[in-house]
Amino acid sequence: MLLSLFCGAGGLDLGFEQAGFEIGLALDRKQDSVDSYNHNRPKARRAKVQDLADIQLASLDKHHQGQFRPTAVIGGPPCQSFSQANVKQRVNDVRSSLPRAYANLVSALHERSPLDFFVMENVVGLTLAKHEPTLIAVEAKLQDAGFRTARLMLNAKDYGTPQNRPRLFLVGINEEKYVNVDPEQLSIDKEPGGNVRSKIGELGAPWHFKRGIDMSAHPEHINHWCMAPKSPKFFQEGGVKPGVKGRSFKMLDWETPSIAVAYGHREVNIHPGGKRRLSVYEAMLLQGFPPEYELLGNLSSQIDQVSEAVPPPLAKAVAEALQRKLYVEPGHNRPQSELQTIDG
Repeated sequence: MLLSLFCGAGGLDLGFEQAGFEIGLALDRKQDSVDSYNHNRPKARRAKVQDLADIQLASLDKHHQGQFRPTAVIGGPPCQSFSQANVKQRVNDVRSSLPRAYANLVSALHERSPLDFFVMENVVGLTLAKHEPTLIAVEAKLQDAGFRTARLMLNAKDYGTPQNRPRLFLVGINEEKYVNVDPEQLSIDKEPGGNVRSKIGELGAPWHFKRGIDMSAHPEHINHWCMAPKSPKFFQEGGVKPGVKGRSFKMLDWETPSIAVAYGHREVNIHPGGKRRLSVYEAMLLQGFPPEYELLGNLSSQIDQVSEAVPPPLAKAVAEALQRKLYVEPGHNRPQSELQTIDG
């Protein structure tokens, strides 16, 4: 049973669930994200609202209604502070402390009841010189707690997702329980993610946002809506042209993987047709969410939820590699003391 921190709308968790893991408790500070998470898991509403900046074990136990002893922890602390696109980072940005909060809680849980592993997902920008001290401190904390760690650099387009999205996965394995397992050597199965056309090429037109709109009546999906085009570039002959510069006008190409689904204010990527921005549903499909998945909240909240999500197929590939290495392949789960007895 896993603990999920910074669960968002559930992309990382969905991948682990698809690989056979069970989520015992999921936490996020945003109500809409928690609502979306539980909406898609009506039989197991595990997600709770919780500020994770300084969470303690007592908070976990309260949410779990009893002492919580998960077998592993997964999570993706908000990464905007470490993004290479964030050129105006605030010195006091609280988000920069969240990986440390993650490490502190994992260490405390491991001391209470040994964990098998942890997975922390983030942007590759966390490895840059100006941010790496945070990553090194997190690694040191978790290594001191008893984990063998590895930085895995993975791109979603290589793992069943039609999107060029490089990500960092910091993976730690209980070094006493799994003495022969090196997370650096995890065998993660690759699968080409395809192109934009393969995921959204057959969709009909989305609805444009307007006050009072009832998206439940949309014939394709409740999240198939987008901002109404306003820039003159959308209304020129042929729409927005490929190659237009500026973060607000990044345009997708039908025949290649999508550029990263990582949106800021009015910076949703441009649909390959050039006449509008992507709908939330199109972005969800490009993130690798299944067609039946649904996000709740207003349009702005849904855009945040989908852009902050971990692509489920990428998460599943990592989860399956851990499942095989720790629980299927024989000979890894003997503690050091037992091996010493055998060798003696």
